[in-house]
Parts: sequence; C-alpha cells; structure tokens
Amino acid sequence: MPTTVAPRPQADPDLSRTRPARIALVGERSAGVPAHTRYAPMLEALWRRERLLVDAYWLSTAQLDGPRDLAGFDGTWLVPGSPYRGEAAAVSAVRTARERDTPLPATCGGFLHALLEFARHVCALNGAAHAENSPGSPLPLSRGLADHEGTVHTEPGSPAEEALGARTTVKRYQCTHALDPRYAGTPRDHGLRLTAHDDGHPRIAELPGHRFFPSTLFQPEPADDTSRPHPLVRAFASAPVGRSTET
Repeated sequence: MPTTVAPRPQADPDLSRTRPARIALVGERSAGVPAHTRYAPMLEALWRRERLLVDAYWLSTAQLDGPRDLAGFDGTWLVPGSPYRGEAAAVSAVRTARERDTPLPATCGGFLHALLEFARHVCALNGAAHAENSPGSPLPLSRGLADHEGTVHTEPGSPAEEALGARTTVKRYQCTHALDPRYAGTPRDHGLRLTAHDDGHPRIAELPGHRFFPSTLFQPEPADDTSRPHPLVRAFASAPVGRSTET
C-alpha cells in the first residue's frame, strides 16, 4: 500500500476549495538517502509559497506490479536511491508515465532508468542495461561517475533552461553512474532531447511534446534550502496540479 509523505497543512481556509494533485514517489524510502528527507518540507513550501497543493505517496518498486498501481495519480517521480529493489517496476513506471502523458521527473538513478526505458521500448535496444545492475551486460548504458561537481550548460530555449531559469548552474552528483556518451546518439536519433551537458556529458534528458518529462542526473531535491524548492520541483508540481484541475 502507498504511504503518505506528510500530513497536509492545516487551518488554511483555501484548502477546502483546492483539490490536491496526487503524485507517486516511486522508490524505496530510506532515511539514509538525504533527498528522501526533503519531500515533506518541499511540499509544505510549495503550498505556502506557490499555492501548489500536492499530496505525495511512496510506492516501493518491490510492491509495484504494473500500470494499474499508478492509476489515479496526477504525476510520478522516480526518486534517487538506486539500485531499486525492482528494476523492472522502475522501468515500467517510466513507461507508464511516458505513454500516458503523465508528468514525470526521474532524478539521479531515476535518470538512468528513464534512459533505459526509452532505449528498450522506443529504440528497440532490448539488451540495454544499467551497469549498476548488470555489470557484465554487452550493452551497458551507464558507466562510473565518481564524486563529481561540474557546470551544467542548458540548451538555449529548452524546457530545462526555462525551468532552471539559467543557462548554467553548478551541480554535484550523488549518483555513482552516468550515461555512457557512446550510447547517447541512439536515443537522440529516436526523439529524446539531451538538453543539458557537463563537459560534453548528458545531464538532462527531455521528451518533446510530453506534458513534463525531464530526467536529471543531478538531484534537485537537496540543492536549496527547503523553504525554496528547486525550480525543477516547482515546474513539476505545477504540471500535476494543472492535470488535476482537468479531471
């Protein structure tokens, strides 16, 4: 069963007139993953500062059986904390969001699983694998990334630049793997846009025409003070809230 991230703000008269967006946080909740401790205060800040009301629920990949488990959610977030207990479930969550036009950010390890889903189901690279889970794979899309900090350059006019509000930003990576640049051409040739790079290496992937589908190798969750959610978090919250008002 999904579990809530935090109770909704109380004693606010606007809440009685607002239907919250429901988002699924897909991954294994752990106090040892700093990003996971940030969701509750970020949700509070989104309401207090932006009037974006979001109810978030944890869904473990070990309990996620398929698309039906994501029915009723206005957005999905494939969160940091890989290797996931169920790689297939994580990939399935991405595919469901992609095919249903459901807003989805995939961050840190989620970034690589979003690329893995696209490689397998759009590019027909059935042997594509994440080296973290399948180090002996003949087609490992990822490779090692040591504790790295670098300047991320966004593509002019891209949704990533619009969401970040800047052409360049410095990011530190908690993920131990990154996309192997040798395999970047195939997803790009099939329509995936790689809209931000660090020293030539892809750091953000987006899907044109999708409601909201940026995947980031860096983690936006712990980047700022919790009273000021990262611009990508605000942009994501706006997309499910907009979706919830349509139903």
